[in-house]
Amino acid sequence: MSEARTPVGSTGRGTARQTVTISFAGFNRAWAAWIGDRLEQRGLRVVYLRWDSPAEEPLENLLRDLALAEGRILILVSEWYFQLGPRTQEEWNTALREVVAPDPSRFAAVSITNAPLPTATAVLAPADLTNMGPDEADRRLLDRLDLPADMPLVAAGSRRPVRFPGVTPEVWGGVPRRNTRFTGRERLLNNAYHLLQDSEPGASVLTLHGMSGVGKTQFAAEYVYRFGFEYDVVWWVNAEKRVTYRRLLAELAPKLGLSTGAEYGERLRAVRDSLRRGDPYARWLLILDGADEPDQIWDLVPTGPGHVLITSRNPEWGEHNARLLEVPVYSRDESVAFVRRRAPRLTEPEADQLADVLEDLPLLLDQTAGWLNDSDLSVDDYIALLEGGIDQDVVKVSADFPLAFQTAWSILLNKLRETVPESVALLRLCTFFAPGFIPVRLLKEMPHDDLPEQLTGLLDDPLLWNKAINQLRTYSVVRLESHESASDEAVSSGESLYLHRMVHQIVHKDMPDEEHQEFIDVVRRALAAADPGRPTETRNWDAYAEIVPHLKYADVLKSKDRRVQTLVLNCLRYMYFVGEYNSGVKLGRRTLDAWQQRLGESHPRVWEATYHYANLLRSAGKFVETEAIDRAAAERLREERGERDLDRLRMVGGLAADLRHLARYDEALELDQWLYPTYQELFGEQDSRTLNALNNMGFTLRLLGRYEEAWDIDRRTLEARRLFLKALHPFTLFSEVSYAINLRLLGRYGEAESIQAKNVGEYQRTMGNDNPGTLRAEHNMALCKLRGGDRAEAAELLTNVLEGYERKLGDNALETLAAAVSQNCFAREHGDIDQARETGESIIARYEMLLPEGHPFIIGARANHALVLRSVGEREHAHVLIEQALADMTAAVGDSHPYTLGCTINASALRNLVGETESAAELSRVTVTRATETLGRTHPLTLSARIAHAADLRGLRDRQQAEKVEQEALSDLVATLGPQHIHTISARSRNRPYWDFEPQTT
Repeated sequence: MSEARTPVGSTGRGTARQTVTISFAGFNRAWAAWIGDRLEQRGLRVVYLRWDSPAEEPLENLLRDLALAEGRILILVSEWYFQLGPRTQEEWNTALREVVAPDPSRFAAVSITNAPLPTATAVLAPADLTNMGPDEADRRLLDRLDLPADMPLVAAGSRRPVRFPGVTPEVWGGVPRRNTRFTGRERLLNNAYHLLQDSEPGASVLTLHGMSGVGKTQFAAEYVYRFGFEYDVVWWVNAEKRVTYRRLLAELAPKLGLSTGAEYGERLRAVRDSLRRGDPYARWLLILDGADEPDQIWDLVPTGPGHVLITSRNPEWGEHNARLLEVPVYSRDESVAFVRRRAPRLTEPEADQLADVLEDLPLLLDQTAGWLNDSDLSVDDYIALLEGGIDQDVVKVSADFPLAFQTAWSILLNKLRETVPESVALLRLCTFFAPGFIPVRLLKEMPHDDLPEQLTGLLDDPLLWNKAINQLRTYSVVRLESHESASDEAVSSGESLYLHRMVHQIVHKDMPDEEHQEFIDVVRRALAAADPGRPTETRNWDAYAEIVPHLKYADVLKSKDRRVQTLVLNCLRYMYFVGEYNSGVKLGRRTLDAWQQRLGESHPRVWEATYHYANLLRSAGKFVETEAIDRAAAERLREERGERDLDRLRMVGGLAADLRHLARYDEALELDQWLYPTYQELFGEQDSRTLNALNNMGFTLRLLGRYEEAWDIDRRTLEARRLFLKALHPFTLFSEVSYAINLRLLGRYGEAESIQAKNVGEYQRTMGNDNPGTLRAEHNMALCKLRGGDRAEAAELLTNVLEGYERKLGDNALETLAAAVSQNCFAREHGDIDQARETGESIIARYEMLLPEGHPFIIGARANHALVLRSVGEREHAHVLIEQALADMTAAVGDSHPYTLGCTINASALRNLVGETESAAELSRVTVTRATETLGRTHPLTLSARIAHAADLRGLRDRQQAEKVEQEALSDLVATLGPQHIHTISARSRNRPYWDFEPQTT
């Protein structure tokens, strides 16, 4: 070890703790953090000084100021450290010889680069830390600072050690390659860091906003590389389109070790839940790039202990609980530094001149400086050309852009035409895809018959293809990055290019009309050729997710090609199956408008599009609108083709579904009772369409409370499906659940549980644990267990089912709400009453958002909530609420429907509770009469009404009659459910029965 070296801290200043001041370039922050952490763990005091090198300040003065720092000064040697300013190697050699050489003991250095450095760097005697692991780097660091190799680590408390640079977090994906020409933005990067770190847990969302071309994406990428070592998960997603965002975020599921099915809607919900809980990783960073439409994705932005960084042109993110940080154009110093690094042949005054005319916009500076460096054109000549205009057509392409980009781009495109003309053709083709990540491999994979002559060579000759891509890359027109594929092979082969939105818009506007039509037809054919068909199969969903964002830019709705039209219909079907209802509704509406005008309102494709649009609209909860569409379509088809036309039958089936959702059950039943025999006559009893119609009729009867008839139809449907479709077909399993539900609603609890237990196992083995059909089966199983008295297993099942529905379908799906209702009723009686109150209010609010006022589901949820209010002591409030629910339910479904009878049982109880004993007894008497007529004397609901009536008679002190009614009811309970059933035991203990509303959904 050299005798000239001085151990850390021997500065003569009498400090109690040894001190090291680390001087580093901002680009190397990760190294500074790791080195500082290693020293602090050994008890040293560390001071961090980010090196800045303003061009106007002599380098010698800056080094002398650095020498004033406390303790030993450790310089992290890299090309970034020496290039800041920018500075030449000659400047550095002079400064190092003048300032450091006379007193080298004040300085130490480690090298974290393999790039050539100023020769005078030797005076710093840097220890090389490149191309080695953390242990050897640590040993060399200690040796360079003359610290003992066996210097013990002190306790770090709860602090986690800093990750070694170059070792990526446990989960890392989608992050663009680091831009080695990134310049400046130091204060902005620190502001971004502190805004995220200082946010409240669960609300750490920061939006980087600014106009096109200011470098928001590059800034976000640099943030990741500087601060990513502090996270265990770093995941970057393209958020320009909701469908792409959902797919890319869902791909995080296997990386987090989450066990899910293949459907990415399910994976997405599992990812959001994992991030929210911070399990298995609490330190996560999610970057949403290009999220210019907050309304499209704000509801899918994860919450939890981690951080979300968003890039967007739209400052409206501030309305969605995101903090805002504007990314401006470069400062002039940053512009000059960047241009001189991009184009070393330019002098500082020339760089300043260029920055001035391009208004410091980073993207245009990058592209212009890049080709100026390769050109013989002087900056003055370029500026004259720009200001004069090639075609004298100096116009702004968009209000977002600060100068006449059309002219600047004419200059650049002329340069490209002179070198590799095919690169211009490829660039123009790309503008018929959505801006951002462009799957250009689809162009290579499509059939190359009848291509325009100028594209034939480009697409058929791999060498010419690569030459065109490399030329565009050289001038920073495109970026070879792939968020869809992490493999270098995919990137190098040009499978995916990144085209900035601003470049996309300018190139598209610059295109001659004759090329526009030729090129758009090629892209439409490429998209159609990529259509895998069968959008119902989950294995094809990734392909559709890649295709959908490009439909708008290829203007596919104007295509006359049947293959392109089929692609549109398949994409609508895909969006329905993956739950992209709102986006699907928009595409469906545009499709109908375009095709009705182009093909005519009665074209078969228009009717097929109408069917898909109605399905999407209904799934989005727009039942009134869907009902009008289906009704008008059915009537028009009847007039044009007859009432038994297959397209019309399909629309009539949709209309019946609309009416069921709107609680117009009698009208739905009328259609069901016409559809079933019609299908039966046309296709026979064995056809799946016939059995589907029979199934739907059974569901409508159940909604009407006609449980015996519904049970009989579901029995017939089940038997037919077992015979014609086999026992494990999804439709057969579905019918088995419907049959078991009807048995339970009829009070045949033992039979229902026996069938349902078998069915749940078959569903799990056949369809998977998180399939909606499996969840429906488990929900009914939970209710069977609850009716049978097994509360512990019922509680576990109800919790699992609700969580499964929330992951699979979201919080506002009718199936999720049905599970939430069951869970809430259980919590009211056996759990947290305060939580039950809060959840009950949420359920009512969500139903009110989805369904029209007066819908039985809203009324039933309010009736349930009255029982919660009773339990927390708000008797008067509960009484008012249940009386209103009773009146509303009677108006909605009639006075003899089981829903209404249940409301009367609860209303009589609350009348009794507030002292209205006579009206309570009269109401319960009427309820017994109606329930007996509707459901039978021994149905559980009738038995509950009889026990309740006995309680009301005791309230009137009519003990003799009360005893008689009670004993008869108990006798029937024993005969029907058994002496040890929980309902029998409860009635014998004179616990007044209550009714829980249970919405029926499918």
